[in-house]
Amino acid sequence: MIPNEASMRFLEDHIPDLADAAFTQAYWQALANGSSVLKVEQGEIIEVFPDGSRKVIKQIAPLIPVPLGKKRIAK
Repeated sequence: MIPNEASMRFLEDHIPDLADAAFTQAYWQALANGSSVLKVEQGEIIEVFPDGSRKVIKQIAPLIPVPLGKKRIAK
């Protein structure tokens, strides 16, 4: 069955939610399988281990806000 315009828009509107759910599931699945994961918190890249311990890997530059619809070119 070929989706119509309304169903395509509905699915496209939910892509961010679906992506967020997929990343969250992958995060917890990796920890459950005994692997560590990386995450960004308060300007740091942190490695999180299955036992709940954490290790700071690197400090990162603050986020640069970009208005919706604008482009920012990295130099």
